[in-house]
Amino acid sequence: MQAHFAWPWQYSFPPFFTLQPNGETRQKQLAAWCALALAYSRRQRLPAMTLREAQDSPLFANRRLQRKLPPEAIQVVLEELRKNGNLEWLDKNKTSFMIMWRRPEEWGKLIYQWVSKNGLTNSVFTLYELISGDDTANEEFHGLDEAMLLRALQALQQEHKAEIITLDDGRGVKFF
Repeated sequence: MQAHFAWPWQYSFPPFFTLQPNGETRQKQLAAWCALALAYSRRQRLPAMTLREAQDSPLFANRRLQRKLPPEAIQVVLEELRKNGNLEWLDKNKTSFMIMWRRPEEWGKLIYQWVSKNGLTNSVFTLYELISGDDTANEEFHGLDEAMLLRALQALQQEHKAEIITLDDGRGVKFF
């Protein structure tokens, strides 16, 4: 189910779908595209996607206007997100990526706040329990992509707040 999303005014402005040649205008345009990509990804809880999927996604294709951001312009926007620390390429050829509306460290902080608030330090959880369990149903990290969860837990592990462990039925984490 797709959540309702309020598109910014630029999304209804046809020139928004063409990279602007003027440097200053292009920077403002890229900033608007980055803000839109982050807000949309957060609202729709987008997992990793490929460039092909991105081209057909409502994010880069306004069907009402019958306008699409061209593939080379999508690359420019994605590279800008990467430079800002909000995107990670998942392959060498840069054909699949994950938009991170929160960085792994931020997710780790949220998860650890939940653990601390609920007195769950020194507890062990499966990854499934953290992202799909009833106890986390009202938490922002509920439903988080498993790859991002692992990055968040690795960040906590570096801070000596958690340890990723192998369980009989997969992976888990112990919080300190």
